[in-house]
Amino acid sequence: MSAKILVALSGGVDSSVAAYLLQQQGYEVHGIFFRSWQNETELWKECPWKEDLESARSAANHLKIPFEIINFIDVYREKVVDYLIEGYRSGQTPNPDVMCNRYIKFGVLVEHARKAGFQGFATGHYCQKIEANGTFSLHEGIDPNKDQSFFLCLVQRHALSLVQFPLGRFTKANVRCIAKEIGLPNAERKDSQGICFLGSSRTSIQDFLEKYIPDKPGAIVTTDGTILGQHRGLHRYTIGQRKGIALPSNCDFEHYVVLAKNYATGQLVVGFDHPETEGLYAQKARIRCLNFLENPPVEREILQAKPRYRDCSQEITWHWLPETTAKITFTVPQRALAVGQAIAFYRKTCLIGVGIFQEIL
Repeated sequence: MSAKILVALSGGVDSSVAAYLLQQQGYEVHGIFFRSWQNETELWKECPWKEDLESARSAANHLKIPFEIINFIDVYREKVVDYLIEGYRSGQTPNPDVMCNRYIKFGVLVEHARKAGFQGFATGHYCQKIEANGTFSLHEGIDPNKDQSFFLCLVQRHALSLVQFPLGRFTKANVRCIAKEIGLPNAERKDSQGICFLGSSRTSIQDFLEKYIPDKPGAIVTTDGTILGQHRGLHRYTIGQRKGIALPSNCDFEHYVVLAKNYATGQLVVGFDHPETEGLYAQKARIRCLNFLENPPVEREILQAKPRYRDCSQEITWHWLPETTAKITFTVPQRALAVGQAIAFYRKTCLIGVGIFQEIL
């Protein structure tokens, strides 16, 4: 009897091709779509979950695999949406996709697969799970433009024992070609962009946040305290932001960038977008909420790190601090590091874990 594997179908081409590849390997493939958002209970009508659902269902029908829908609306709201709102409310820069993977896709959904008797669980992430000598490690996908290992950095290792990532050794172009060759109905469907429950680009993060966090206007100031204008609310801005400040510099080829958000004074601190601008670049940071998929770093170990998805790997030196926190030192100063952001750590291509920026030094 073939091993049964449950594939999370999002409605996109990647997860659909992942299901097909597992079919070709002889698995008994089942598809599942999890509902994470219920736009009827909210204040806008752009959430695309119904469109995603029908795309996922069509792909399952085309592949002739069983298909089910599961409701994770309540846990998603608690673990992902509330985390996002409270992060911005407190002045941090949260990463909801990382939290979704930890608590939803590789949390309650993996547990659902276990309880339902599946021998495996799979997604369309572009990363590699390499098994040897009875253990496994996670590595970057071979397509540098699509590698999604960053988003798995907060997942707990035990949750990955059942998981497969069929697309890790494929490029996006390969996946599109396969989808067209087998006639998948979503072969040409565009990739989702932005935070999943916002309806990609149809609803901005600011449109979403203004329904939960009231504006609290304050002064826009330079690092020396000179008042340049007024902002609507600090939660509307992120460190390093250049567009949307609505503050002309009155200097040719110069643009203001957000350097800091002072919640004590309500001030938004800006400066020109130069490497030498105070507060824009940093070389050291304190991190917390450590999660490791491999052996933790040793003191002064040299690692590779990605402060953000799609960032190039940066060399860091590791320093342990009390209370399971650490200080990292970048070999090259980094632009616009922000409290609350996740930073993923690697040994070469192997993902070893994550930390959350607690303080930029």
